[in-house]
Amino acid sequence: MKKSIGKPERLYPNPVVMVSCSDGTKDNIITLAWVGTVCSNPPMISISLRPSRYSHELISASMEFVINIPEEKMLKACDFCGTNSGRDIDKFKKLDLTKEKGFIVNAPLIKECPINIECKVRQIIHLGTHDMFIGEVLSVNADEEIIYSDNDIDFEKVNAVSYLMNHYFKNVLIKK
Repeated sequence: MKKSIGKPERLYPNPVVMVSCSDGTKDNIITLAWVGTVCSNPPMISISLRPSRYSHELISASMEFVINIPEEKMLKACDFCGTNSGRDIDKFKKLDLTKEKGFIVNAPLIKECPINIECKVRQIIHLGTHDMFIGEVLSVNADEEIIYSDNDIDFEKVNAVSYLMNHYFKNVLIKK
């Protein structure tokens, strides 16, 4: 028999991403797990942020962001970027993370992340405690060593993680 646990925010672990953004003068990184694909044509991804977050301010000003996929070895950086405000700290400098120029957007890519997804905001939806930014994917960039010959990503070579309620989970390929 099933029992209602009454905790709708605890649906299932979500991918951990480090979102980089810039207003043209200051760059920031925020770690999020509220991210997901919302459309395939054109390709779009959503991220959800509280309006009080500094990254919300930067993304609203520039109308662009980069979703960077970190690996397990970056969990300390993920924790730091998710619990400290960029208003007071240069997270790139503090964590010794390398900014790379994007192919299309002005927000920096995080070099240490094997996958970077450049997005342009197409819509902002005010939901309640969070605002959802729907970004059109303009470019998906990946380290050469994780790309198949047909320009697809070999996710078995990416040690990406998921997150739910203060716990990280490994993503494992299940063979068919």
